[in-house]
Amino acid sequence: MDIVLLFVMVIGFMLIGVPIAISLGLSSTLFLLWFSNTSLAAVAQSLYQAMEGHATLLAIPFFILASSFMSTGGVAKRIIRFAIACVGHLPGGLAIAGVFACMLFAALSGSSPATVVAIGSIVIAAMRQVGYSRDFAAGVICNAGTLGILIPPSIVMVVYASATDVSVGRMFLAGVIPGLMAGGMLMATILVIAIWKKLPKGEWQGWGEVWDSFRDAFWGLMLIAVIMVGLYGIPGITAGIFTPTEAAAVAAVYAFLVSNFIYRDMGPLDAGEAKTPLWRKPVAIVTAFFHPDTRATLFEAGKLTITLM
Repeated sequence: MDIVLLFVMVIGFMLIGVPIAISLGLSSTLFLLWFSNTSLAAVAQSLYQAMEGHATLLAIPFFILASSFMSTGGVAKRIIRFAIACVGHLPGGLAIAGVFACMLFAALSGSSPATVVAIGSIVIAAMRQVGYSRDFAAGVICNAGTLGILIPPSIVMVVYASATDVSVGRMFLAGVIPGLMAGGMLMATILVIAIWKKLPKGEWQGWGEVWDSFRDAFWGLMLIAVIMVGLYGIPGITAGIFTPTEAAAVAAVYAFLVSNFIYRDMGPLDAGEAKTPLWRKPVAIVTAFFHPDTRATLFEAGKLTITLM
């Protein structure tokens, strides 16, 4: 009965419009205060004790923050353009491009929900416009989004490694091949279904579009290299220089810089289609930290972090 009441409290809070993260935390806290002798101070203390000795978990909020900056900063749409340029001409090309884009974005963010939101919000609408069914479009993106569990830097792997005291770096390496295989099999399945059902395909735009889209997405895709080279180094040349937690922090800073000062799709240099060069507004180096876009991104990342933690 107590468990039923706890679930009723969570659902009740969500029904009246309370954010999910606050609903989970508030219902748990109220449940402890009402049905046990625990004080509010003890609840706070138990939270810190649960985190003690698990510094690896600090990687989670940093990876989530990096994915939030990437989503807000226009990286997702550039990755989608690159994916469509590569495979959009195949039967079912837009669906295959959606899977490819999900794999790339998962390698940047480590978060399945963030991948589904960032890629799905663009690709599903595009798939519906060219004639894909709503169920097929949503199913493809939801399935592809789960690849974020396997492809490093997976947040789920960080949690598992912290709970079982195994190496996060080894967990990341173990997920590379299975993640690529799962993504490849999903794309192959879509191709077979597309040929069978005669799903629409796009026009081949040429290698020039592939190169232009890659060049446009380059700074976002470089985050994959920053994380992997930082963790494992370059074989035969240098060893890794980051721990997973440090790699997550570097990823968050890198994503902030790319979104604000290179792509300029958020922050003080964002002026619609006409982006303001940094040399014309050097004060943006300081104001970017306090810009409403930055605050909103931090708030969204914080809500997701609280939900997961």
